[in-house]
Amino acid sequence: MMMATVSSNGERGDPMSGQLASAIFAGGCFWCMVSPFELLDGIKEVRSGYTGGHVPNPTYEQVKSQTSGHYEVVRIIYDPEIISYEKLLRAFWMQIDPTDPGGQFHDRGPSYRTAIFYTTGHQRQQAEASKQALATSGRFSRPVVTEILAATQFYPAEEYHQDFHCKEPELYREDRAASGRDEFIKKHWGDEYWEFLKQAL
Repeated sequence: MMMATVSSNGERGDPMSGQLASAIFAGGCFWCMVSPFELLDGIKEVRSGYTGGHVPNPTYEQVKSQTSGHYEVVRIIYDPEIISYEKLLRAFWMQIDPTDPGGQFHDRGPSYRTAIFYTTGHQRQQAEASKQALATSGRFSRPVVTEILAATQFYPAEEYHQDFHCKEPELYREDRAASGRDEFIKKHWGDEYWEFLKQAL
């Protein structure tokens, strides 16, 4: 099967060349956002990177210094005939604290804020509907502040950061454990999170 090309801003390529699509999510440290999506059936690629800033070709140090304006993100290439964007949104919400405007868990600063970067009008509609549903669900006591933004230039992160959980498994486990992310997921989603993963595999 020929793979659809994906432009730098995450748009789909020619639909006749493979019917693949892309999704871009900011959920704090991108190290922790890759493996949950890689587990899902229909995912072709998950790349860590940067978007939303004003510095061309930013480095990790520039983004981490909070001076480039970028978010840390993951770009997901997926087969919509196998997994829907709606399911990707659900997986995304389960990974983050959508009520935190200043970062995620122990990672603080604008580059660690949460956001959904839509690549089509339909994605925008689905993202806004899912955010509204979560906001009115009563699951959280504070307002949902995750932004929904148009996708802009996507810059892949340095190769060292790609699939970091595989390259540096011990460091990844230590960082994730220290962050408090898993405790947050357990508190707010409980067994529902694991049931979702089982159904999506």
